[in-house]
Amino acid sequence: MKVIPGFALRPLGNEYLLIAESVELVNFNAMITLNESAAYLWRNVADKESFDEQTLADLLLAEYEVSPEQALADARKTIASWQDAHLLTND
Repeated sequence: MKVIPGFALRPLGNEYLLIAESVELVNFNAMITLNESAAYLWRNVADKESFDEQTLADLLLAEYEVSPEQALADARKTIASWQDAHLLTND
């Protein structure tokens, strides 16, 4: 999977907003916010041609003191939330 291009990550207090840079990507029914760890993951995969849950888990393990099991569980939750927000594609 990969991130759909056209979103900019902007800090807002203790969170981050994903801002659509194109009218076609704007969803007026939702605002996409990310916490610090999700923003870290986004920054590290936004320009990649592809990534999977293990990629995110490895990034979490490199940055945070978590177990491999917790990192993988968090990676799966992050991917699911990004899919629900229509931020990913399988192209």
